[in-house]
Amino acid sequence: MMDNESREPVRFLVFSASLRSGSMNTRLAGLAAEAIEANGGTVDLASMAEFDCPSYNADAQVENGFPAAAEELRGRLEASDAFVIASPEYNASMPGVLKNAFDWVSRMQPQPFHERHCLLMSASPSMVGGNRGLWSLRVPFEHCGARVYPDMFSLAQAHHAFDGDGRIANPDLRQRFEATIVGFMDLVEAAKHYPCVKTAWIEFLGEHPDIALDNVRVT
Repeated sequence: MMDNESREPVRFLVFSASLRSGSMNTRLAGLAAEAIEANGGTVDLASMAEFDCPSYNADAQVENGFPAAAEELRGRLEASDAFVIASPEYNASMPGVLKNAFDWVSRMQPQPFHERHCLLMSASPSMVGGNRGLWSLRVPFEHCGARVYPDMFSLAQAHHAFDGDGRIANPDLRQRFEATIVGFMDLVEAAKHYPCVKTAWIEFLGEHPDIALDNVRVT
């Protein structure tokens, strides 16, 4: 765990993609928000209800513009350095309410998902923890240029996975969850505050930096 004064300022939008009260994914999003704050980040914890839009209709967009919920999501994305979504899995895919909000916001310019870092998580009663839904969710976000974190966290059999205090009961899973959060935060912090990460790709072919062996590409 990192001291709050040890990290450069980073702000995260965190929300669950479930509208259901008592959602396991809402619980997981809350734990993510707590872990981010404990490791020196600033959190904007939202609910899917705030971003729930009418079905996307291009005619409605032309006639009436964007719905207030889509504008809300855009504003809070733009106010954050990265976002974290805990999403349920519906029929081996993403929930329609999230895809619909995404479709509205994807029409906006400038595109608020572009180059914004994203961490995907899920909690599900299934044995695969909603992982299939997360793989389907990566596609539209990456299509719009979001920097989706390679590691995703899926909590399987989530109806039995939380203890009486609402924490992840299994200590190994809890450690992996927190390590995933911290690794994501480190990447977001580096991308925001250390520009060389964006402008140079470096491959070390030896155990130590060596100008004769290293491959450095400046973009």
